[in-house]
Amino acid sequence: MHVPDDEKYNRLKKLRDRIDSIDAELVGLLQERLSVAEKIGQTKAQASQQTLDVTREREVISNILARNAGVFPPDGLRVIFGEIISACRNAQRPAKVGYLGPETTFTHMAAAEFFGHAPEFIPKGNITEVFEEVERGRVDYGVVPIENSVEGTVALTLDGLCDFKIKVCGEIYMPISHDLISQSGRIDRIRRILSHPHALAQCRIWLQKNLPAVPTEGVLSTAQAARWAAVDPSVAAVASPLAARTYNLQIVEKRIEDFAGNTTRFLVLGHQCPRPSGNDKTSLLLSLEDRPGSLFKLLEPLAKRGVNLTKIQSRPVKNEPWRYLFYVDIAGHWEDPVVKEGIEAIRQGCTFLEWLGSYPMGEMAEGLTNK
Repeated sequence: MHVPDDEKYNRLKKLRDRIDSIDAELVGLLQERLSVAEKIGQTKAQASQQTLDVTREREVISNILARNAGVFPPDGLRVIFGEIISACRNAQRPAKVGYLGPETTFTHMAAAEFFGHAPEFIPKGNITEVFEEVERGRVDYGVVPIENSVEGTVALTLDGLCDFKIKVCGEIYMPISHDLISQSGRIDRIRRILSHPHALAQCRIWLQKNLPAVPTEGVLSTAQAARWAAVDPSVAAVASPLAARTYNLQIVEKRIEDFAGNTTRFLVLGHQCPRPSGNDKTSLLLSLEDRPGSLFKLLEPLAKRGVNLTKIQSRPVKNEPWRYLFYVDIAGHWEDPVVKEGIEAIRQGCTFLEWLGSYPMGEMAEGLTNK
């Protein structure tokens, strides 16, 4: 049956008008939500509570996904409400977040994934600077890498946890995936490939197989490589998807790293820790007595109480040869009775023990590199 063009147009217009009406309703509801969030911020300020409440934000997202029941694409819903929450939180009190820079690095991506895009993100030249800025209150939070599934623990972050008076108030796991990006997005126009030496090394096999005649050159960062590609059409960069968006570059090929599964865990630094969420992690810093069986005495009280030890990492104490500090992660929150009992039990065998923080266990940012 033939439908006249004017009838098709009227049907389309009617549907578009309905979309416009729904959008208007959404804007009105978002404005109302923002107003309520601002009142919550005022109440928190009067009670001297921090604006960031990771546990509550996780609850909100979980409730929304449950109500949605899979009708709207869940990944899209997470992104949408993550940014709504970020904007409302920032309206309560604008936040500054320091991170290991430069811009568009995976630490920048981790910070944006955790906080949303509403805060002011401030890149710092090294990990120690991030700790300093948080401790002195020049930024509200900091984001630094703590360990990589391939490279292992980041020593400078362990040093920062030892040297600065801060708390760990969150974590996030980021898949480390490299894209080949350029102005044109065409592989046949690439005459030179730039990136940080580590990124080039992680993509060596792919580059040799697909672009064997194109020279590669190491630069200070993946961000610098992307900036170079943005001004030279013959240059391609190995960099993050965020770099492509930031510098208006096209993706030649996604995920060119030689080995899948490379993941980095990042810590969120602050001054206050979230309340228990039911799925938490606690970080400790401790030093053991120098005698046989001291490490067993650390593990035994936790094992007896069914407390899972998820990480233990030793670090030499500066200026004290052959003495070590241990960074320890255990499952559970400091306020959980069984965790508190376990920590008090191991304290007896320690010459030093400091609670670094308790926080909801990090979620893998699945599909983040495709956003």
